[in-house]
Amino acid sequence: MQNVYLANLGLWLVKLHNLHWNVTGKQFVPVHQFTEALYDEVFEQFDAVAEVMKMQEKMPLVRMSQYLEVATLEETDGRDFSVEEVLDMVEADMKTMQALAKQIRDEAAEADDFQVQGLYEGYLAYYAKQLWFLRAIRKECGCCCSK
Repeated sequence: MQNVYLANLGLWLVKLHNLHWNVTGKQFVPVHQFTEALYDEVFEQFDAVAEVMKMQEKMPLVRMSQYLEVATLEETDGRDFSVEEVLDMVEADMKTMQALAKQIRDEAAEADDFQVQGLYEGYLAYYAKQLWFLRAIRKECGCCCSK
């Protein structure tokens, strides 16, 4: 499962850059900044997950082709994206990552693997906060983004 999470992070890192570069609209600046902060965090997670796997003598996936085979997130073509589209994609991907992190955390707890459990507890707290930020951004955007 950690390799699926790692593959998702690798794919998401590229996808978030695409969204960051190509978002358009009235809320461009805050969404541009939000996606930049997200891909910075995703990179940190990407490194931390692989390092924990190595500490546990597991081999992390390292090829983009492997990531594409096992990832549960989907790629996105490059084009201009509205603020609403970006927020929708980020929210959907974040909820997918949150659910996967919870599954990994729960399995680690059952196995008394407190190193992995602690790492993913932090990720769950991060996703909860970022989803709150998304809700606040949508309220600020007004009619096009509020859900």
